[in-house]
Amino acid sequence: MQNKKIPMRMCSGCKEHLPKKDMVRVVRTPQGEIVLDLTGKKSGRGAYVCRSLDCLKKARKIRAFERVLDCPIPEEVYNRLEEEMSEGV
Repeated sequence: MQNKKIPMRMCSGCKEHLPKKDMVRVVRTPQGEIVLDLTGKKSGRGAYVCRSLDCLKKARKIRAFERVLDCPIPEEVYNRLEEEMSEGV
C-alpha cells in the first residue's frame, strides 16, 4: 500500500515548509483583489502563510506577498488580512 503524499507549502513569513492544510492562502483574484482564502480553493495567484499573526506581520515587513503576487498591496489590505486572520484562527 502506498502512502498518500502530503502537499507542502512554504510560509511567506518564516520560510518554513509545512503541510498545505495547516496554512492560510492569500490570493490575488483575477479581478486584482487581495483576499484571505481559508479554504485554499479560490482561483487566482496565491501565497501561503502560517496561521499566526507573527508570520503575517513578518511577511508584511519583508514585502513577501508583493513579490509573490506581483502587485503592490495597500496598507488597508494588510490591516484587513490581520483582522480576518485573528477572527478566523
